[in-house]
Amino acid sequence: MALAITDQNWEELVKNNEFVIMDFWAEWCGPCRAIAPFVENAAETYKERVCIGKVNIDENVNVTMKFNIKNIPTLLFIKNGELVDKHVGALREADLINKIEAFIR
Repeated sequence: MALAITDQNWEELVKNNEFVIMDFWAEWCGPCRAIAPFVENAAETYKERVCIGKVNIDENVNVTMKFNIKNIPTLLFIKNGELVDKHVGALREADLINKIEAFIR
């Protein structure tokens, strides 16, 4: 299950995990709901190697502003504390898996 990433815990998660994926979303966002099962499946499949979490933009304004999130869904890929990739908009599950696989090889 994807973690809940908040204004309070995001820095610690990035600091303590080699690879973090942050899914910025909102309850009212249709494309966010469409990719939610893909994010959840990836969180379960890669739980030993990747920290995958969801950031509710309506409840976590500070982290949303920190990363200058303007559109959702937005997925940030952070490796060793550095932003290495960003995907804005919906994506297919296969594309998400391919991105993850490319970073953990």
